[in-house]
Amino acid sequence: MIIGGGAAGFFSAINIANKKPNAQIMILEKSDKLLYKVQISGGGRCNVTHSCFEPMQLIKNYPRGEKNLINIFHRFQPKDTIAWFAERGVQIKTEADGRMFPITDSSQSIIDCFMKEAKKNHIDIHINTAVDSLQKTKNDKWRITTSKGDTIVADKVVVCTGSHLRTWKALEELGHQVESPVASLFTFNTKDTRLRDMMGISLHHVQLSIASTKLKSEGPLLITHWGLSGPAILKLSAWGARELASMQYKFVLRINFTGLQTAEEVKNEILSIKNTNPKKQISNTILFHMPTRFYESMLLYSKIDTTKKWADFSSKEINILTELFFNSTLDIHGKSTNKDEFVTCGGISLKEIDFKTMQSKLHSNLFFAGEIMDIDAITGGFNFQAAWSTAWVVSESV
Repeated sequence: MIIGGGAAGFFSAINIANKKPNAQIMILEKSDKLLYKVQISGGGRCNVTHSCFEPMQLIKNYPRGEKNLINIFHRFQPKDTIAWFAERGVQIKTEADGRMFPITDSSQSIIDCFMKEAKKNHIDIHINTAVDSLQKTKNDKWRITTSKGDTIVADKVVVCTGSHLRTWKALEELGHQVESPVASLFTFNTKDTRLRDMMGISLHHVQLSIASTKLKSEGPLLITHWGLSGPAILKLSAWGARELASMQYKFVLRINFTGLQTAEEVKNEILSIKNTNPKKQISNTILFHMPTRFYESMLLYSKIDTTKKWADFSSKEINILTELFFNSTLDIHGKSTNKDEFVTCGGISLKEIDFKTMQSKLHSNLFFAGEIMDIDAITGGFNFQAAWSTAWVVSESV
């Protein structure tokens, strides 16, 4: 019995069927939509995995579950994912940022592949069917009662429901500990006047930190109509998911817009530009390769006279510019979902799972795969890879 008709559920079912052709396999899905996250991922293109083929590097993209996934990725990693789909006629391509998609640029290619494999292997699929109860029998099997009133006995159960509170409650009743869910991979809301009318502007490389914490991040930044997004923000939100939730998403964000490492380096860069362009107005000299509109907005915020020539700039004004670009602070007052991809951290406590088999340490013949566990990753195909890899190990164990 596979509970959950998503990525991990289908991958578990198909691979179990491939290795155990005579097995009777059933998938239960509570909604009327199979493989929904596969469908919407990557803007409908399905970000299948990421071109990171070294397990020790791959695990660095997982704020939670990093150590537990080392062995898993040595057994099934992105190269294996690519080969698996290729064997079934789905070619995967790599984009410049390392994300990998089907060459059709359509998630339907992945969905069609799974549905074809499920049909070929006679996997019994039931939609609009939730699990009301999950009970262990005396002979080490599982009795499942569904929302339709059916009772089914299974030799083995694989739970792949993702962040599903009803399933978590059923597992808690079996003695499992569930780490409380909080949002991960979200964008930051701010009403800072410097960002007004800046929607769509991106900065190639910034450094971020959150005041009064050890949280740091760097990378591209995107300004949106509600605040800040982009890889640097999403990475910070993933690693800070629990801490930021405890702060109710109200905090001070520090931003170094320059790409340089120290305030002294920034100041020296500004002084160098001053010395080489003494007759130019500051507004006509774009610092740190910033987008013009953004640069002008920052100068307006600083209240420096932008008609001044560099030669007339005082040491005090140089220090103001240094602080403005190297150590800006923005008040964050909330979060927004990243596109349609709502990701949470939380789930079954990892200490209660045997990662050699993906079996529960509390109950035999009960397995887990995908986001039902307290494992999550940054954006880029890493969450799907964890689903494929843990599902693969489940199929080996079963």
